[in-house]
Amino acid sequence: MHIFCNGSQKLKTRVMKKNINPEWNEDLTLFVADPKLPIKLIVYDKDKFSLDDKMGDADIDIKPFLEVVKMHLVNLPSGTIIQRIVQDMYLRLKNVESGEVELQLQWIDIPGSRGI
Repeated sequence: MHIFCNGSQKLKTRVMKKNINPEWNEDLTLFVADPKLPIKLIVYDKDKFSLDDKMGDADIDIKPFLEVVKMHLVNLPSGTIIQRIVQDMYLRLKNVESGEVELQLQWIDIPGSRGI
């Protein structure tokens, strides 16, 4: 699977051989420069002797997720400690008859970054 963020970053998962229902279970970290732009996922069937076949694609709109992160979860009971904010997602692949990708988003503030 290839993951594109803001048109400049490209991440790839490892290749799953001889598997029609791959489970990657990988942690990938993206730097989100423009949260208005979707993150694009493209799933390929790896071919050894020809071009890889595109199996489908999906877009992740992270704006709703970032709105929750921005809220800083105000009005919580005193003493509440939030360690992380996580969003589970199930994305149906487009441009293909069937298929879906299950993923989990987690926001990480990097010290020294400008934040959201």
